[in-house]
Amino acid sequence: MKTIGLLGGMSWESTLSYYKSINEGVKQTLGGLNSAKISMYSVNFAEIEKLQHEGKWDETAAILSDAAVSVEKAGADFLLICTNTMHKVAPQIEANISIPILHIADATAHKLLESGVRKVGLLGTNFTMEQDFYKGRLSDKFGIDVVVPEQADRLNVHEIIYQELCRGEIKDESRKVYLDIIEKLHQQGAQAVILGCTEIALLVKQSHTDVPLFDTTAIHAEAAVKLAIGS
Repeated sequence: MKTIGLLGGMSWESTLSYYKSINEGVKQTLGGLNSAKISMYSVNFAEIEKLQHEGKWDETAAILSDAAVSVEKAGADFLLICTNTMHKVAPQIEANISIPILHIADATAHKLLESGVRKVGLLGTNFTMEQDFYKGRLSDKFGIDVVVPEQADRLNVHEIIYQELCRGEIKDESRKVYLDIIEKLHQQGAQAVILGCTEIALLVKQSHTDVPLFDTTAIHAEAAVKLAIGS
């Protein structure tokens, strides 16, 4: 079994989901007392969040690159960045390590194409919804058409992530906001919606809507298990 490297803490709320999903996946596949071999570095998200909103992405890249080097030295065979947004600096991180990065957008795209989804809605932080590092990868590399919410809705999605979900706060009224936005994306032709922030699945479940949802945390974790055990 390969050792999975996790770059976590962004936020620790969703990193907890990664750890649980990966170990459950290994147990379900191999049975018995099998669990995942994991090397993890969990950063202080307050430092990262401040730099994000100040636009100091090179500084975030330096912090995460140092953490990734530590994960590699601890024996990881490949690396997961346990957040959608910080894949913005994946190329800088990749340049500082010799192990491959299992990219969250690639894992998600493969699932979308397997399901026949060619036009998809995207929810996430403003950075993920507005910048090209994520949705551009889906369209350029995989030919998937990506739809994002209108500006006011993007702001609501972003604020709920940082002010509530990353703090472990789950509110019914915020779920309704998200579900209304998901329905709008569906009406714009989206066949499904990507929960493109690793915390969103803490709030919105498939049972809450008829619109197909793609949980990037679960998808990323599943891909890691397959790579680790060679299935």
